[in-house]
Amino acid sequence: MDSSSIQAESAAADNLPMSALLALAMTGFICIVTETLPAGLLPQISEGLGISQALAGQMVTAYALGSLLAAIPLTIATRGWRRRNVLLLTIIGFLVFNSITALSSSYAITLVARFFAGVAAGLAWSLLAGYARRMVAPHQQGRAMAVAMSASPLRFL
Repeated sequence: MDSSSIQAESAAADNLPMSALLALAMTGFICIVTETLPAGLLPQISEGLGISQALAGQMVTAYALGSLLAAIPLTIATRGWRRRNVLLLTIIGFLVFNSITALSSSYAITLVARFFAGVAAGLAWSLLAGYARRMVAPHQQGRAMAVAMSASPLRFL
């Protein structure tokens, strides 16, 4: 091997898989926005479901509770599974439960759907950093995690 091909291989090895890392970041961003979005729509939600704004606010609580209660136990329960499959299942679960939330006209069904959307989000959050680290060489793991977890501060913009 000549030095130019070694340098080309080294440069290729130093490139982060940005599209995959940004997909992970988008997953985290969607999880966060979905958690907090009802807080800005309380009057509309309460009117649509025929409940008080305080009860509508419990949709945020149900989601957060689902995330809190599920993240560690589900991460442990799925540790023998391929991480890609677990991440895809969480995204599908997230889609299903958020669709139920969007289509529901029942407060009870909406709260249950929000709880399980939170469960999916909690599991997704528990996977993002580890998944990002496994995608790159050891010397790039910190940068990969920073890109994948960049969604958290973006929600404040």
